[in-house]
Amino acid sequence: MSRIGKQPINIPAGVDVQIKGSTIKVKGPKGELAQTFPVAMSIAQDDGVLTVSRPSDEKNHRALHGMTRALIQNMVTGVSTGFEKILEVEGVGYRSEMSGDNLVLHVGYSHPVEIEPPDGIEFGSENRGREIRVRGFDKQAVGQVAANIRKVRPPEPYKGKGIRYQGEIVRRKAGKTGK
Repeated sequence: MSRIGKQPINIPAGVDVQIKGSTIKVKGPKGELAQTFPVAMSIAQDDGVLTVSRPSDEKNHRALHGMTRALIQNMVTGVSTGFEKILEVEGVGYRSEMSGDNLVLHVGYSHPVEIEPPDGIEFGSENRGREIRVRGFDKQAVGQVAANIRKVRPPEPYKGKGIRYQGEIVRRKAGKTGK
């Protein structure tokens, strides 16, 4: 039995969930999300609690059970509290700054790199340009935007310069040995 899929999803106050067939719409103070799930999974709502159940113990039903529950939980958490990813800018002269809503990165190129936030995403630059915060209510979008920012200058293994996730460990290599 799926341990994740069995757990009920508590709906916090201020969050409205509508179930129409296999489509779920979740609306809260941060925003609104909608997603269609496999028809085999049955989703029930009663007294502020959502439960996901599967029709059989087939391998594909077991896989969809936990995934469906996790995606619904992420939707509910996103519209109520939101998600945040923190990136660190490491390197001499490397920094980030805000220009209106846009994020401007100075990471060793001959020009600054400007990144415009998509809908539902907001940026923040803190700690004198050494920390970038990506906030939003859609977990998938927050992760993708953070990955796109990291892709501008991924951390290199010799000096460790670049943009990395907070807590990411960059494996360092030894440079050339001089005699």
